[in-house]
Amino acid sequence: MNFQIRDAITANMTNNNAEQIRSVVEDAIKRGEEHLLPGLGVFFEKLWNSADEQEKSQMAGELQRAFAG
Repeated sequence: MNFQIRDAITANMTNNNAEQIRSVVEDAIKRGEEHLLPGLGVFFEKLWNSADEQEKSQMAGELQRAFAG
């Protein structure tokens, strides 16, 4: 079986509203299960690929702060 996580996440999230998306993200984080991390990565990939250079710089700065010891 050729299962593509990007395609599955995209299909499952297409046409969801912001509240539904937030609920999915918060649930995945709350569960803390390792197998959910790739799905959150797909979310980030979509966000990153749709961002302009200023938004990418902002996200990178936010990540830098989040990972600062």
